[in-house]
Amino acid sequence: MSIAVNEIEPRLLDIQVTEDEIIAHLVDGRTISIPVAWSWRLSEATPDQSQNFEILGDGQGIHWPDIDEDISVEGMLCGSPARRPKGSSESQDPVAVSG
Repeated sequence: MSIAVNEIEPRLLDIQVTEDEIIAHLVDGRTISIPVAWSWRLSEATPDQSQNFEILGDGQGIHWPDIDEDISVEGMLCGSPARRPKGSSESQDPVAVSG
């Protein structure tokens, strides 16, 4: 027996960025969130920088132009925090989503 599955790419409808979380509302009705700490760039951003974002394409991700950060919906769903690049002059953060 075979089962046909229509896989729908998760897409953003809207997002909210708080001091602690990135909250994504998806077009399929789900709401997901990740800690801001998963992105060392967002963790170090000013409130104005963290609020200056744009939804990419048809909702595949989020871009913060002031800090050159990108986070995909798939990355949020997979739970993939990014690490600070080696050789960075900043202290190494064990839990940080890169762009």
